[in-house]
Amino acid sequence: MEFKDIATVSGKPGLYKVLKPSRSGVILESLDEKKGKLVVGAAQRVSLLSEISIYTLTEEGASPLQDIMYKIEKEFQGDTGLEGADKEEYQAFMKHILPEFDEERVYASDVKKLINWYHILRDQCPEVLEEKAAEETDSKEEENKIDESV
Repeated sequence: MEFKDIATVSGKPGLYKVLKPSRSGVILESLDEKKGKLVVGAAQRVSLLSEISIYTLTEEGASPLQDIMYKIEKEFQGDTGLEGADKEEYQAFMKHILPEFDEERVYASDVKKLINWYHILRDQCPEVLEEKAAEETDSKEEENKIDESV
C-alpha cells in the first residue's frame, strides 16, 4: 500500500483505504480494527494522503505530508510522546520535525490530526512508512559501491 491508496474523508475521523470507484463515488475501508466499508459520494470531500501538504514559509509554500510522515518515523519510530499534550507541545513538535512550517496557518489541531494519522499508519500499514527508508538505504548502498569502484 502507498500514500496514494489511503484517504481521509472530511467530517469523519480516521483514515481509509481506497478500494475502488463506484457509480456514485468511491468505496473505502476504514483503517481500524472494524474494517468497516463505506461509499463516499460526490457531496463529501475525499483527500488522498499523497495530495496533502503542510504550509511552510519556504519558496515552495508547502511540504508534502508523505515527507513529513517519513521524518516522524525516522526520528521517533512510533513513540511521539504527545498523548494528552497541549497546544504548545504540538507546535514545538512540529517545529522540531519541520522548522519552516507556517505557524499562522498550521494549527495545533492540524498537528494533532497529523500525529493521529501517523499512529494509524504505524499500526495498520507500517509498510507505508518503511518504503522510503528502504529506498534511501538501497540508493546509499549503490552510491557507496560506485564510490568504491572509482
